[in-house]
Amino acid sequence: MAATDCDKMVKAVIDRYRERTRQSKQYDAQAKKHLPGGDTRAVTYYMPYPAYMVKGEGCRLHDCDGNEYIDFINNFTSLIHGHAHPAIVAAAREQLSKGSVLGSPAVVQSEHARLLCERIPGMDQVRYCNSGTEATLHVMRAARAFAGKDVIVKMDGGYHGSHDAAEVNITPDLWSSTGLPTTHLDAQGVPASVLGDIMVVPFNDLEAAETVLKENKDRIAAIIMEPMLGSLGMVPPQPGYLEGIRELADKYGVLLIFDEVITFRLCTGGLQARYDVKPDLTALGKLIGGGFPVGAFGGRKDIMARFDPAHPQTMMHSGTFNGNNTTMAAGVAALRAYDRSAVDTVNKLGDKLRNGFNDVFKQAGIKGQATGMGSLVHVHWTDEDITDAKDYAMGLISAAELPKLLHIEMMNRGIFSAFRGMFCTSTPMTDAEVDKAVEAFQNTLELLKPYAAEAAPHLV
Repeated sequence: MAATDCDKMVKAVIDRYRERTRQSKQYDAQAKKHLPGGDTRAVTYYMPYPAYMVKGEGCRLHDCDGNEYIDFINNFTSLIHGHAHPAIVAAAREQLSKGSVLGSPAVVQSEHARLLCERIPGMDQVRYCNSGTEATLHVMRAARAFAGKDVIVKMDGGYHGSHDAAEVNITPDLWSSTGLPTTHLDAQGVPASVLGDIMVVPFNDLEAAETVLKENKDRIAAIIMEPMLGSLGMVPPQPGYLEGIRELADKYGVLLIFDEVITFRLCTGGLQARYDVKPDLTALGKLIGGGFPVGAFGGRKDIMARFDPAHPQTMMHSGTFNGNNTTMAAGVAALRAYDRSAVDTVNKLGDKLRNGFNDVFKQAGIKGQATGMGSLVHVHWTDEDITDAKDYAMGLISAAELPKLLHIEMMNRGIFSAFRGMFCTSTPMTDAEVDKAVEAFQNTLELLKPYAAEAAPHLV
């Protein structure tokens, strides 16, 4: 395909999107007058401008131009039951009629906490906040207070929100030649001093983890990790890796924190239950709020005891909307509806979607793959093994405009996914929705293959 033909194909994809989303373009221009970038979440932005959604029902979204999409984002994995689930709506409506938040302890909060602690092996007690970012902030603080040490070890490319201590190596180190990733800040405005309290190791690398722990055990309070890398590629743990991390934490006397904000959906008790690896502390968010803002953190009773106001070394933790009545009521409804049968259903749909994407890559003759586990799926532009965030990032960098074009053309075909290549399934979905996504993926790759041959020939 000549360069001019490539340009024409790219233009045709973008033009189809613009034609379908004229009203969104107008709304975007208006929004940018008062909101930098037109929104307040960087992750929802994509070129040439985002579609403005106005309604969600079940597993479908409708934008302001009247286009319908099958929703494979589900507010970035949080809406496990899709949009406007009847039981969740009823629970929230009933609570709202009594008051959204009453400024006191609540029976419904205690019920929500009981459900979490009964399900999650590593959670004896729990505290609430309002986002996954807050959850990881407080769980890291709890670990430092309990251990009496300052340093936290994280995974290269691990995402734990946007507080200062989490803004280290969210984008993986691609160029280090030292064997271990070089730490760097991923946000402006974060003090460089943060780097003194964070150490980084590659995911799925027990040798690197032991090297860092052995040399710095007297300074390290905890290891924080997603048991499967989430936003950086949905990279599963290799056999024995989580068990090995638990053994290393015990060997060197540091705490182990699992960030299950995303992965909790994969089993009724999160991946810690699936792998039978119990962390000392756990951070949660997303689905446990039933579609309302939420975060939670908990773990061993002796660690969480510091948050008891009657404790002699109590840790101050508060927040105007922590564990508010409406979120807790919606969350209880969401958790009750997400039983073992529901978990199995969404995981089977995710497996089917992942397998379908992988079959399409092979049929199209394009070197790519879909990774993940159960209901979480991620598209990669490489057929090489992906074991950590660096592998994901290198494939993405070498794919030219393919990720962008895939995203926009899938939207043109009625499939809404994350710009970065993430898909997830929800309980309102059936095989029919997955089949439509796989068909759209196949048609899109056939359309993009000539571009791939020209712009990223190593993939064809």
